[in-house]
Amino acid sequence: MNITKIDWQKVNGLLPVIIQNISTREVLMLGYMNEEALTKTIKERKVTFFSRTKQRLWTKGEISGNFLNVEEMSLDCDNDTLLILVDPIGATCHTGEYSCFHQFTSPQSENKKQQFANWAWFIKLEQHLKEKKNADPSNSYTATLHAKGTKKIAQKVGEEGVENCLGCGRTR
Repeated sequence: MNITKIDWQKVNGLLPVIIQNISTREVLMLGYMNEEALTKTIKERKVTFFSRTKQRLWTKGEISGNFLNVEEMSLDCDNDTLLILVDPIGATCHTGEYSCFHQFTSPQSENKKQQFANWAWFIKLEQHLKEKKNADPSNSYTATLHAKGTKKIAQKVGEEGVENCLGCGRTR
């Protein structure tokens, strides 16, 4: 991506930025960047915006720990809007919701909200497993299992699946 193509005058110094989850392709939020925020985002690979209300830079997650790790960036055809594909750590919205776009207006709203909740659960599980995988093997069974390779992981998942199935057949 060539950032010199951005028409900063056209956007009055603030570039609209769409944030999208690279795995689910769901739109997570819309923010704005000035040149300094964009430069910092490119350098650190964590999304940094320019706050229009506070008139300063802020890195998403600097307080909550819910960072947006940059995977890909693309300018639109007019060079006046940026799309950033991210690997989000935790909820994106300040309300605790997975996405800032969670206030649906259609009759199917509850179904959509449930879909978001389902994705959020899997994403949290994935993040938890990544943390465990990278932990000290002396303190983490998951890290120990990962060190033994895919076959051992598959064997353990199979064992746990069988135990769950057998447990479902028990009467209480």
